[in-house]
Amino acid sequence: MKPYEEQSKNDIANRRSFAVRLNMFFVLTFLLFSTLIVRLAILQFVDGPKLQEQFDDLSTKPIKIPPIRGNILDSTGSRIAYSTSTQSLYFTIQPKFKEEDADKLAQKLEAVFTKYGNPQKALTLEEIKKRMDMDHIQNTYSVPRRIKVGLSNAEIAIFSENQEQYPGIDIVEESVRNYEQDKVAVQLVGYLKKYRGVRESMSKYEKIQEEDDPKLQYTDDEDVGVDGLEYLYQDLLRGENGIKLYPVNAQNSIVGPPTITPPVKGDDIYLTFNKNVQLKTQQAITEHLDFLHHSNSKPWNDGNDATTGYAVAMEVQTGKVVAMASMPDYDPNVWSGGSITTKELKDITYFQSNGTIRQSYPPYEDEKERNRHPSSMVPLGSTQKPLSVLVGLKEGLFTTNSIYNDTGIFAFGRKGSQVYIHNSSNHAYGKIDPAEAIAHSSNTFMSSEVGNKLYMKYKGDKGVDVWDNYMKQFGLGVTTESGLPGESSGVIDYYHEVETGSAQSALVRASFGQQAKYTTLQLAQYAAMLGNRGKRLQPQFVNKVVDARGATVQTFSPKVLNTVTLPDSYWNEIYDGMGKVSVQGFEGFKYKFLRKTGTSEQDVGNRKKVENSVFIALAPAENPVLAVAVVVPDGGFGAYGAAPIARQIFDAYDQYVGLDGTPHPGLALTTEK
Repeated sequence: MKPYEEQSKNDIANRRSFAVRLNMFFVLTFLLFSTLIVRLAILQFVDGPKLQEQFDDLSTKPIKIPPIRGNILDSTGSRIAYSTSTQSLYFTIQPKFKEEDADKLAQKLEAVFTKYGNPQKALTLEEIKKRMDMDHIQNTYSVPRRIKVGLSNAEIAIFSENQEQYPGIDIVEESVRNYEQDKVAVQLVGYLKKYRGVRESMSKYEKIQEEDDPKLQYTDDEDVGVDGLEYLYQDLLRGENGIKLYPVNAQNSIVGPPTITPPVKGDDIYLTFNKNVQLKTQQAITEHLDFLHHSNSKPWNDGNDATTGYAVAMEVQTGKVVAMASMPDYDPNVWSGGSITTKELKDITYFQSNGTIRQSYPPYEDEKERNRHPSSMVPLGSTQKPLSVLVGLKEGLFTTNSIYNDTGIFAFGRKGSQVYIHNSSNHAYGKIDPAEAIAHSSNTFMSSEVGNKLYMKYKGDKGVDVWDNYMKQFGLGVTTESGLPGESSGVIDYYHEVETGSAQSALVRASFGQQAKYTTLQLAQYAAMLGNRGKRLQPQFVNKVVDARGATVQTFSPKVLNTVTLPDSYWNEIYDGMGKVSVQGFEGFKYKFLRKTGTSEQDVGNRKKVENSVFIALAPAENPVLAVAVVVPDGGFGAYGAAPIARQIFDAYDQYVGLDGTPHPGLALTTEK
């Protein structure tokens, strides 16, 4: 081949190779530009909003505005706990803010507070510096610190018109909790504390810190419920934060006016009770305690040592609690602002706890003396007996027609070491049926025909399990499921008696109410269950929930927890007996009613035995509407120490609500003693 032909072929090959490389270059360039265009489209249309949000977050400083807390009102709309709006001064540490800058600002704040503020809310320079928290002891760097609550109009004007002179200062509208001076059901309503003081100690508030939504996050200085209904309905009462967004520059300094999303006020809750019925209940306990304490005549003076009293009234068919009183009580406004002094806390220590749902102790500062008196949870005494008769009938231990010869004494145990059970004052009632055993409150009938026969039927310890099962079906030994924090399920002693004594002893003593201690709310639930023939209803405290616009957002219906089905003849038998129980304080009562008194005995401290007054009642008898339970520790006979209080509660309910469905205003609320 000639040289020029070879060169021509090489040139053609080179041109072809170049063309291929050029085409590949253009293809790659096209692909790169296509990828870039697609990526830009994704950034703009897909990732754009998210990136913009991130940019906004980096270029804005959000400040949470706490909501106004919802109100707690009675069934008629009368205020019990309510929130008022106030203006508070907050401080946020600024970038490059030094200690000397904080000192100068604190001095300027003190000068404004002294000249224009309320003298009763004056703050010292040291207090202002402590609240500024420059060392981040209470808060992180970015969290606003509350300096002062309740600014005067003059203070607000000074700070608003001269913002540039007070770097980091912001005025925030927030709420202050107030409680009616009448002191309505204070232990049931509960109280508030600062969020920062409970966020680590209460599980309910530990989860709040994990919230992503800033509207639901709590601020350290806001008040939150820690007991009672304030706690139970915290989520509804609180509302949602507002958000104030400040534009900031790269140095995190505010560079413009804020954008504000207003807070959402919390919902209002309307309770199931009428304020006047509750106040009459509290008054009845207080006055009767005073009467017992100063009485010189028998048997009233058996209650001379009584210092506390507890009552719960519950509607039989709905479970609505229409009165709940734990007396003495206290002024809950000591918690205003979410904090309390050491002296104030000491003063209310023995009145703060709701003794109708948990163990509460008598108000004796001396521990030795306090230990000589019973707490709010006492044995049922003879109020146990209607249930004991139902157990005996259900278990076939006797019938409604059975006759027992009551000699006033019953003995059990081995010969030579027998234990004797007596009736009150050693009464012997002769031949009685189950209803008469309730009417006369026969300990010997219950011991022989219920406790001992149950032991014999099940040959030992199993009988105690059977007994326990019946108690729990009637709400004794389990919580009422009210939802209130700290509610006790009771203290069961009959299993302990099995270990230290015998199953026979446990059942005999339990049959007349001496082997377990329960709360007043449990007693009221049990009484209501007797009245509605076996439906255990969850206690209801709220009728409805209303939002800030006045719209009803939630209502409540009766909730049956469990049902015990028994023949009508069994219920009629206990009603027959409960309608004949001798009782004090019901003279002139216009309704037929069912009742059972109880005088429970208890060993306390170095005293031999104390007697507690216990009482349950239902009215009207034909179709019970209201169940009332009253407990007066150290009160003596239930017919004297507790029953007169129940009468006042029935009268109050009849006056403002009506036991026959119609209120009877002007009803005289007096009790003969």
